[in-house]
Amino acid sequence: MEKEFHEQYEYARNRIKQKKRLYYHFVFFMLSSIFLIAAAYFFDAGLNIHWCIWGITLWLFFFVLHFIKVFITDRFMDKNWERDQIERLVALQQKKIEHLKSKIEETNSK
Repeated sequence: MEKEFHEQYEYARNRIKQKKRLYYHFVFFMLSSIFLIAAAYFFDAGLNIHWCIWGITLWLFFFVLHFIKVFITDRFMDKNWERDQIERLVALQQKKIEHLKSKIEETNSK
């Protein structure tokens, strides 16, 4: 029972740490975006392309990937999911081994 509690506690702790990092990433992204837009507006270097928009778009892409990892991928693919997948694959391997053994015994008995 204590081991289960410890695993649940560690899982909750790791999830909170992931969410905290995501929130920091979001705040840093917003502040940096505002800074980049202000820098592009006040320090116009005569560039025709909006370099700050490209930088913000690229950063937004990485933020969306981070969001997907925290709230979608890691939410469903936790330790229990890994354990279930391992058990399923081991069961499939055992089934194949038993099938091969039965084939070998069948050929030996003929």
